[in-house]
Amino acid sequence: MSIAEQISVFNRQRKLKELLDILHPTEKTTILDVGFSEEEYSPGENFIEKRYAWPAQITALGTDIPDKFLTRYPLIKAVQYDGYTFPFEDQSFDICVSNAVIEHVGNHELQVHFLKELKRVGKKTFFTTPNLYFPVEVHTRTLFLHWLPGKLFERYLLMTGKKWATNGYMNLLSKSKIKKLLKEAGIKEYRIIRNRYFLFVMDFVVIF
Repeated sequence: MSIAEQISVFNRQRKLKELLDILHPTEKTTILDVGFSEEEYSPGENFIEKRYAWPAQITALGTDIPDKFLTRYPLIKAVQYDGYTFPFEDQSFDICVSNAVIEHVGNHELQVHFLKELKRVGKKTFFTTPNLYFPVEVHTRTLFLHWLPGKLFERYLLMTGKKWATNGYMNLLSKSKIKKLLKEAGIKEYRIIRNRYFLFVMDFVVIF
């Protein structure tokens, strides 16, 4: 594994431990994992599916057709959706989990809607997102330049062959932006954990 992949795996191990230590799921706890990956480009992809003790209790939700996913994880239920409305009844799951997805769902209004859907279908929610102010943009491995205005950063990405990360691929969040989204989604009681890498906050875990 590259150094970046090692850091990613370390961070996902840390977040899984936080999920287990704080929410205490059992073999009877139903979990919705929002944002599965059909393709696995790194060891950190589909991390909860790889490591969770009771995979049969997981339903994975994503926008891809889960062909390869179901071959890799035959005990896990997988559902494709339109990327907007979760196809489940209210309070269908004990815990909704979503790792580094909210920054990809679209603009501010779509992020608010995403939080409302998590709140609607889950009794508890555990979601994570990278910190806008971490010096390295973790998707593109870019140092500092993600702090530029969006159009300038996208121009850099196009020049460096990273077109896949343009056209609204990510809307990174700070702690203050997360709080604003939660307020607009009607979520009043929550906890935000700042996960650090050395002196810097690398990402946030939000529990409500």
